[in-house]
Formats: sequence, structure tokens, C-alpha cells
Amino acid sequence: MTTTLDKSETRTAPGRVRATLRWIRRHPTVALAILVVATILLWALVPHLFTSYDPLAVNPREKLRPPSGEHLFGTDHLGRDLYARIVYGARPSLLGSAIAVGVGVLVGSLLGAVAGWFAGFPDSVVMRLIDVVLSIPGFLLAITIVVLLGFGVWQAGIAVGLTSSATFARLIRSEVVKARTSTYVEAATTSGASTAAILWRHVIPNSIAPTASLVTVQFGIAIIWIASLSFLGLGAQPPDPEWGRLVSDGRNYIATRGWLTLWPGLTIVAMVLATNHLSRHLSRRNPA
Repeated sequence: MTTTLDKSETRTAPGRVRATLRWIRRHPTVALAILVVATILLWALVPHLFTSYDPLAVNPREKLRPPSGEHLFGTDHLGRDLYARIVYGARPSLLGSAIAVGVGVLVGSLLGAVAGWFAGFPDSVVMRLIDVVLSIPGFLLAITIVVLLGFGVWQAGIAVGLTSSATFARLIRSEVVKARTSTYVEAATTSGASTAAILWRHVIPNSIAPTASLVTVQFGIAIIWIASLSFLGLGAQPPDPEWGRLVSDGRNYIATRGWLTLWPGLTIVAMVLATNHLSRHLSRRNPA
């Protein structure tokens, strides 16, 4: 009776609110992580709702001002509002990370599907290629790729994505090997479906589902790597704001104007910790 009442209660708006509040009380840290991620996503989508300052507007009279009511995070060496630059910097930072995860999932899925489905010689070739990629320090490989592709957020995202594709490929391969002997694949084969159709419609979609927690982890890692590439001048180019670029711009003033590196650094840390915590939550809910 209690279960029936609880289900009927959640169908109403007040019931849904109460159910949400109960969930937040049970998972306060997960709720905080969701709040952090949602806020930063809104920064990337609608930054003008969070600040009225132009992130590119130079004002020499206001340079290197400490945090205050007028400039929440202070100003940089050109008098630009640091809070505005952090808010507007969310878009290139998250865009580069999204590109990295997308490329990693796409390339990794294709390689993992080929290795897991065909086995034999294709499996050996793909897995040896993955072993070679994993034997090279990931960030060093990303630097090499971005130097070949050119500098920019898109190039940095592709470079990081190609580097992380090996991790996705190993996971997808293991899932494809399991799916290859499943009943729904056998039914599709019996019905005369082509190999490409079976892989595209059945095997890959069912193999990607268990990677949800890995995607959130890789997204956090990608944020760090994209910021690191921008810090080295290989990602976002000035004057565009990007979190790693902001840390780089403020490093010369770290002893006297610490807020120039503190606030963008804390933003990176908050986003990475939030995504990693959500990943652990997903892993507990969907154990392998």
C-alpha cells in the first residue's frame, strides 16, 4: 500500500518536489556535483545571463584590481573583468572537451567493434595498435598531434580525443565480444542482416551503453588536458578566454595578484571533481 501511494504521490507536482528533496537529502554530494556541472553548462550556453561585462573589453584604468563588488573576481593585467572571462571561457573549455570525448568514443567504438567482432588477425592488429598508443604518455602524444594539426580549440579537442580513443576501444572490444554471442545478435544473423547492419544497429549501441561512467571520467580528464594545452599556447589563442589560457595569463603575477590564477584554477578543479563524482555515482548505479 505504501509503495502504491508513493508512486501515485510522485505523479503530482508537489509529490515530485518532495521526492526530489528526499533524493537530495540521500545524495547531497551528487546533487552538489550536478549543480556545479549545470551552472558551468549554463555559463557556456548563455554567458550573458551571468555577467554584463565584455570579456574582451580592455580598460587600462582598471587593470589588476582585486576582487570587489564591482569586479567579483578582480581584473587582469589589461583591465578585463576576470569573472566575465571565466564565464565566457566555459564555452571553449567545454567545447574542446566535448570534441575530445566525441572523437574518442567514435574512433574507439569503430576500432573496438572491428577487433571484437572479427577477432583473429584484425583483432591482433587493432590491439597491438592500441598497446602502442597506450605505451606513449598520453599528454605527450596529444601535444604531438596538436602540433601537426595546428593550434586551436578544435585541434586540441581532436588531439585529446585521438589519444583517449584507445581507452574506449579496449572497453568497447570487451563489450562487443560479449554481444557477439548474444541471442539478439544470433536472431539478426539468422534473419539475414548484413555484418555492417548488425554492428551499427545492435552491437555498437548495446556496447556503448556501459561506457557512460567512462565518458564522464574522460570528460574530466579532457578538461584538464585542454586547459593544459591552452596553458602551453597550443589550444585557445589570445584574446579568446579559456580556463587554461587564463591561468597562463596570470602566472606572471602569481606572487602579487594570486586571484588571476586562483579563480580559473578553482573552476577547473570544481568541474573535474564534479564530473568524476558523477562518474562514480553512475558506476555504482550501473555496475559492470
